[in-house]
Amino acid sequence: MVDAFEQWWDGVELWLAQLAFPFQFALLMGVLLPLSLGVARLIDRVVDNASTRFNPVPKVPPAGDESKPEKVDAARPS
Repeated sequence: MVDAFEQWWDGVELWLAQLAFPFQFALLMGVLLPLSLGVARLIDRVVDNASTRFNPVPKVPPAGDESKPEKVDAARPS
């Protein structure tokens, strides 16, 4: 099983090495860029979930009327 995979990989590697550079670059960007973005999103989600588990955001009560600023009336002297 491993030998078959190694032979297949050697064939892919040889095929890729024989391509012209622009084709190598395009193939690499078409495969590596989405793969890298997917891994980055996965890492982001794992870290985000871990940080919320170990350091939860404290619950803040909703603001009441006492926290509202006083209305300014232009007719009233200061």
